[in-house]
Amino acid sequence: MARLIAVPLFSTLVISAMLLVLDRMLRLFDFVATEGGPISVVWRMLANLLPEYLGLGIPIGLLLGVLLAFRRLATSSELDVMRAVGMSYLRLLYVPFLYAITLAAVNLAIVGFIQPDARYSYEKLRFELRTGALGASIKVGEFTHFPNGGTVRIEHSRDNGRKLSGIFVQYADKKGDWYAVTAQSGQFLATDNPDEIIFRLTNGTLVNKALNFATPRVLTFTSHDLPIALPKYENFRTQGSSNLEMTLPTLAKLGHDRHADKETRDTSRAAFHFRIVEVCTMFLLPLLGLALGVPPKRSSSAIGVFLGIIMIVAYHKVNEYGMAVGGLGKIDPIIALWVPFAVFASLVLWMFYTIAFVPGGQPIGALERGAAKAAKAIGRLLPRRGREARA
Repeated sequence: MARLIAVPLFSTLVISAMLLVLDRMLRLFDFVATEGGPISVVWRMLANLLPEYLGLGIPIGLLLGVLLAFRRLATSSELDVMRAVGMSYLRLLYVPFLYAITLAAVNLAIVGFIQPDARYSYEKLRFELRTGALGASIKVGEFTHFPNGGTVRIEHSRDNGRKLSGIFVQYADKKGDWYAVTAQSGQFLATDNPDEIIFRLTNGTLVNKALNFATPRVLTFTSHDLPIALPKYENFRTQGSSNLEMTLPTLAKLGHDRHADKETRDTSRAAFHFRIVEVCTMFLLPLLGLALGVPPKRSSSAIGVFLGIIMIVAYHKVNEYGMAVGGLGKIDPIIALWVPFAVFASLVLWMFYTIAFVPGGQPIGALERGAAKAAKAIGRLLPRRGREARA
């Protein structure tokens, strides 16, 4: 049983994470390229998004793992053998509940502590990209302007920016003094001053014009160090401005802080109960997986798989809506989140009771029969259309 659950469980986690990462990866590459940042930051941003994806991927993986395990046992008649030797459904759920307890603890750590820190790190990277504090690169073939009045243009870049050629630099101050430099090659060098870098130029010409110069001065050089002042950036905000960046203890503290305003208390309580409800839901998934994984006799329909995914995703969206309504103060977060949980738990318990204790019970039997009739109707319709086309 443990092996049957593990394969689809981890396969679902890997596939869902890859699909979500690929969907976000394209947008992040476009964002980083637009902001002129290094490509390596994309992988750091994706790593900070993984905890958010796992928050929903773990429950879906657990559900599909249990569901597909019982479906395989049922379709191969092994489940009938186990039942015939006296093993009850409650006994068969021993291993799935071990998975549920372990994954619930992992999910609690993720949504309660890891995900808030990862979300803050992700927003910090976005801020640094927008402001250039991450070390945004100078785009090749374009004029890059610095706040101190400098302009740089580079024709070619090789060896990841360590070898530059075709360089033009121009600087003008408020007094009217200016200089322009062209160089065959160059490279950026770090200094002890974090607010300044050295642009070492090789084989070039410098033209300098000042108010006290009758004519501009021209200088040719083989090597020239040009200091470039970096723009100063404001510090990123502290962690905790959003509920997504708060850990569970912080949310619990703010939710009962009498000195905080009502909006802060409501949003904190709603976010706290949302995360706890999501973790508690995982203890219902083994029961739901069993109820949906055992198809009726002489049936190989996979409608239970699709129904399970729809139920867990729809319930997750209901919880998100309950958190939003509870955060607005229209409904108490306990009512907005725990009442849907009670309804969902009642439905799952009824489905498990039907299949485990009702002789011949099948909680989705009506859906199975409806799907079978629809398949037959479609099968009769397609050949008729084929005959009409040939005629």
